[in-house]
Parts: sequence; structure tokens; C-alpha cells
Amino acid sequence: MNANYKNEYRCITAMAASLLVTVLLGYGAVGAALVEKKLDNQNITDAIENELLFDRAVPANDIDVKVVDGVVTLRGKVGNILAKERAARMAETVKGVRSVVNLVKVKPATTRSDSAIERDVQRALLEDPAADSYEVQVSVKNGVVKLTGTTQSRTEKQLCGTVAKGVKGVIDVENKIRIKYKSERPDVEIRPEIEKALRWSVLVDDALIDVEVDDGEVTLTGTVGSAAEKRQAIVQAWVVGVKSVDASDLKVARWARNEDLRKDKYVAKSAVEIRDAIKDAFLYDPRVSSFNVTPDIAGSTVTLRGTVDNLKAKRAAEQDARHTVGVTYVSNRLKVRPDDDLTDFEVAGNIRAALNRDAYVDRYDITVSVVGGIAYLSGTVDSYFEKWRADDAASKVRGVVMVRNNLEVDYGGPIVYDPYVDDDYPYVDDWYDYEPNHSFTSDIEIKQDIESELWWSPFVDEDEVKVEVSGGVATLTGSVDSWIEHGAATDNAYEGGATWVDNSDLEVK
Repeated sequence: MNANYKNEYRCITAMAASLLVTVLLGYGAVGAALVEKKLDNQNITDAIENELLFDRAVPANDIDVKVVDGVVTLRGKVGNILAKERAARMAETVKGVRSVVNLVKVKPATTRSDSAIERDVQRALLEDPAADSYEVQVSVKNGVVKLTGTTQSRTEKQLCGTVAKGVKGVIDVENKIRIKYKSERPDVEIRPEIEKALRWSVLVDDALIDVEVDDGEVTLTGTVGSAAEKRQAIVQAWVVGVKSVDASDLKVARWARNEDLRKDKYVAKSAVEIRDAIKDAFLYDPRVSSFNVTPDIAGSTVTLRGTVDNLKAKRAAEQDARHTVGVTYVSNRLKVRPDDDLTDFEVAGNIRAALNRDAYVDRYDITVSVVGGIAYLSGTVDSYFEKWRADDAASKVRGVVMVRNNLEVDYGGPIVYDPYVDDDYPYVDDWYDYEPNHSFTSDIEIKQDIESELWWSPFVDEDEVKVEVSGGVATLTGSVDSWIEHGAATDNAYEGGATWVDNSDLEVK
């Protein structure tokens, strides 16, 4: 397989889940096709539980799901806060879900002292290349981290919270950081900026969203097609100058996914429009905002050029561009040039410390070496999610220009990427070497399961996607409105049990 072919189809290969549906992680659950296609409480519950079973980062067996009139309540226990929040985001991606009440408890596998947790959170914030300059104080009581201080944006505040949540032993995070803007902004500037952010995000269909701003307080009303879109709309509304966002009257209704309401969003965009939208996204991403990254546009392909001082910034810039309307492919030519005078020995030590305090991979014996700023990881982990997690932790360490991820996966199974669930896109990385297995499920059953997955997705118009299966290979034809929908349909096919997906004739309008 040549390099171009490999890069183009890595996402497809990566998400092959032939045994994932039939075995369902050994639980022996029935296939999705056996769930009757109607939006009642039990069927929505079953669909959510299926999504949790597909995921390697959430202990589905320890989580109970209850649905009443589209309101989901999650109970149970997980080992860290990130898994708790991930379970809620996954539930939001199921058709019929209007909101999620997350009552899952966080019970780490090992108990740590408050002083140890406080030390690790402080170090994690200090060593994070984006959060290190913020004026943030940390205190811990009974495993609950309290963050105080100031940042200059909501995204900076949230980034600090995410860093703290990733430290092992943390039970909860009280994010009391205040947002201190450099200057006040009038409402007449804030409102159009929010509307533009919603319009250019591939994760939100904004046609029926109304924005009102009163003294910096934002109110979102109207209708979106899924709970996941509602959460993304709130995220996009936090532009500079916003004091609060109220989306309590932003309703979730399936009919809002009607293609006639989205037709203006995905019309052809000019190179200038796409470039400006990507630059706006960079300004609001604290991992990227301090660097001069230039997006060159050719049709729907974006080439990123410039220099950043850490590997995480390079990856974040690519993700920001990928989530912009009109973009179908990103060529990342950013150069990583650290400005810290650290030896390879010091960088390796910092990577080991980052891995040891991480809530997901701390229990693994991962060998780290660094040569010329290139980090080499070796050892064994249980899943590709954990392999990605270790890779991501290393990418945030100053002095790392590249990660050679040689970790072996013992348990197997692919990563299942969902832009509404995951913050990063791992399939462009060379280390992702998952190979699909042969399916022992009949073609008829796989087709039924794929069609059921498409039906349960709030992001795909299942009537416009046709499915045929032969020898475990699914062929998708028809048309979709966007590349996000194209990717969602492909993901659904793998979750339905396909060993390979041919989506070359699935047209993007």
C-alpha cells in the first residue's frame, strides 16, 4: 500500500470492527438489528448501551442507563472523570436523546493522598504547553480538585479543567477560575461573531438557532437535531466577551435534521471564506492562538504552514481546520521547533512523569526514550485507545517534535472515532496499525446491523444511504450533505460489523 493510499484510507482501516459487534467485548449482546426501530424508552436505552459497549474507554458493564421521554440518566461507576464525561457524550449521539443527566460516580482504582494529587495537578498545568502561563491555583480535598485564579477566555478555563481531570486519583473538579477579558465588548460585536462560529462549525446545523446577547449574556433558542449538537452550539457561543450562555430553550428535535434546513450550510465556499473561518478557529483555541499558522486553501484541501513550539499545537491546528465547513482534507506541514533548552534525557523524564500521572495509562510499564526530540514509546497496553492516550500525553511535553509509538496492543479492537465524542483525530498518525479481522457473521445480519446503526444515528439521513454487504465488505451508495455525515455513515457501517467499507460511491452533495 503506498503512502498516499494509506493516508487516505487510514480512517477506514482504523475503524474496522468486524468482531466488535458480534462479540461485543465478550458480553454476548444481541446485534443492533434485533432492536426494533422505534423511539421508545427501552430501545433508546438499548441503543445507548450498544454505543457504550463499542467503546474501549468506558466500562460499559458498570454503567446503568435509564431513559424517560428522551431524557437519559446514567448511573454507576468509572475510574476517572474523563470516562464519566465520555459516557455522557456518547449517549448524546443517539437519536431520540434530548438531554443527559450524569450521575455516574468516579471511583479510582487506587486511593491517593490529596497532597499527591495536588502536586500532580500543579505539575500537569505547569508542563502543559498551553496552560503553563495561566494564573491558576490548585487545592485538593478528599480527591476533589478546586481550581481558582484567572484566564482570558472560556476555552483557557476549560483547558485547565481538562488537564486536571486527566490526573489519576481525581474524583471531581470544581472549576472556579474567573474569566478576565482584556476589554469589554459590545453586544453588537459578540452576536455576529457567535452566529459566524455556528455557521462555520461542521458539528452544528445552525439554521434554526437564534442568538440573543444582552450585556454579554448569551441566550440560544430554537431547535437542533441532537443533544450532541446542542452541546457543540454552547461551546461555539463562548466567544470573547461572553459572560454566560443560556441554552435551556434550545430544543432538540429529530425533524431539525431535515436536509432542506441545511442546504445553505454546505454550499461551495470560497478560499477566502474558508481561510478566514480557520483563522478564527485558531484564535479561539489556546493551544494554537499564540502561533502564526497560515492555512493555504486549494478547493476543499487545506495546507497548514508555519512553526509551533510543541507537537500538540500542530495536531490541534489540524483538528481545528478539519472541523471547518468546506474542508475535506488537511495537509499538515507545520514545523515543531521547541524553544526550551531541554536535553533528551530531561524530555524523556517529563514524558514518564506525564504517563505516570495519567488516569488511563498510569498502570502500564511503558518504556520511553528520546533522541533528537523524537520520543519512542514501547511496551504493551490493552487497547488502541490507550495507545493513543499515551501518544497524546507525550505530544504535550515540551521538547517533543515527534512521537514514534511502538506500543503493542494486547487486547485488540479498533478505536472508534466520533467528532462529537473525541477531541482528537488519531487516524492520521503512522502508529495506527490496526488490521481488520474476518467476520463470522452472515452478510444479511451485517447489513441489518448497519442499517440499524444508520437509523439510530442523529447525523445521517438513513433513507439516502443504501447498504449492500458481500463477504463482510459493506458498500455504501447514495448521497449525504457533508463530509461529517459521510464519515458518520462509514463509522456506522464498521460498528455494524463490516470488515471493510467501500464508500467511494457515497456522494457528498
